[in-house]
Amino acid sequence: MPREKLPLESLPAWMSLNNATFSHVEVKTIPDKGHGLVAQAKSAEIGLSPLITVPRDLLLNAGAVEEYAKADRNFRALLDACGHKAALSSQAHELGGLSTPWTEYIKILDDHVPVPILWIEEERALLRGTSLEPALNAKMLALAREFDEIREKSSDIERWRNAFWDNNNPIQLVDWYRLDAWYRSRVLELPRSGPSMVPCIDMANHSTEANAYYEETPQDEVVLLLRPGSQVDSKDEITISYGSDKPAAEMLFSYGFLDASSGACCLTLPLDTLPDDPLGRAKAHIFTGTPSIQVKEVDGEMEYTSPFAFLVCLNEEDGLEFKILQSSDGGRELRMFWQDSDVTEQAASFETLIADHPLRDVFRLRVNMVISQRLEEQLQQLYESEEAGVVDEVSSFNAINARMLKRIEKGALERTSAALEDQRNKLLAEESVTTYLASMQAGAESNDTQEEDPSENDFS
Repeated sequence: MPREKLPLESLPAWMSLNNATFSHVEVKTIPDKGHGLVAQAKSAEIGLSPLITVPRDLLLNAGAVEEYAKADRNFRALLDACGHKAALSSQAHELGGLSTPWTEYIKILDDHVPVPILWIEEERALLRGTSLEPALNAKMLALAREFDEIREKSSDIERWRNAFWDNNNPIQLVDWYRLDAWYRSRVLELPRSGPSMVPCIDMANHSTEANAYYEETPQDEVVLLLRPGSQVDSKDEITISYGSDKPAAEMLFSYGFLDASSGACCLTLPLDTLPDDPLGRAKAHIFTGTPSIQVKEVDGEMEYTSPFAFLVCLNEEDGLEFKILQSSDGGRELRMFWQDSDVTEQAASFETLIADHPLRDVFRLRVNMVISQRLEEQLQQLYESEEAGVVDEVSSFNAINARMLKRIEKGALERTSAALEDQRNKLLAEESVTTYLASMQAGAESNDTQEEDPSENDFS
């Protein structure tokens, strides 16, 4: 859907009209970054003064959307029908709903947001085998469902019916993608106001060596300040940190770039229960966290964490049990027991719960094997995508980031797999493990003998 735009040069006037202020800083086009903030003075001159001050009533967050809905009955009707507050609010401002400062600010925002959801198909194909691939596919599917729901429910609301159905340039799915991209790439976590889009401050780009930070004041303003000790010259870029410990896949997913200077080497992989586990569905139901594996570099060594893997690897014969019991309100609920103790609320704490168990090293070996297998599966997908030479001719900025993500994740997976192998060898040398494995082998051989010659066993 074509939209009305305003030049970047109109931003200072917009700020002045809405009681927001720039001080010793301006918005400029930054090579390879789009818009960004540039200092107009040295840090000594700037001192403790805010670079940008934004009044609370300019924030776009859940509270602001509710206030907007009170004044715009058409927006209220669609919001009540299907939710999706932030994106719908942005769309309402674009479509000529009740005018607010955001009606004009959105016209200044760039259509180009380099997040993968807006990449062309050939660029997205380069993500095959990465941890970002399933997350991106799930997000695109979820947004498509949201869009279909909104189109369906908009047909009964005149202004929205015109926007989604009747005019010559109706809202398209890609417009919904763009709204989501705007929000995810610009939202700031504020201590009191929560997730919020903050005009002008959201122009600041990321750096692992950020020279500025934002905060809420007692007067409910949001201000951008120089970091203490930062040395800034005129024409230097003013940057903030989007999060130095975020995985590369998350940075690319939310912001559309990878920071080559970041030392973070981490990724998250989804983890399922074992396919032949009779308790698998119960485990998945009782576990309230994210069933995943986190791989991270700590002090130069690769480490992994996966509370769900410890639950996955325990069985009924180990002392794990599930029961349907009556709840305090008279209903029925699933409860989980370990060694006859109710541990329903401790589903993510089995690494601690098994610490005193005689077979703790056996359980740790199982966890090691499950995680090793999952990492090997992911590595195999990366190797296969490389062997297939997926769209090698694509050489855009997005393609460069996709290939960098592959290199980062492949290196992390290979190093973690090697660390898991070292740990596995140590666990296999533990007396409790060797004794357990010997007993299991003896039991298996005994069963084989009975199956081969039952008459001889009867005679014995």
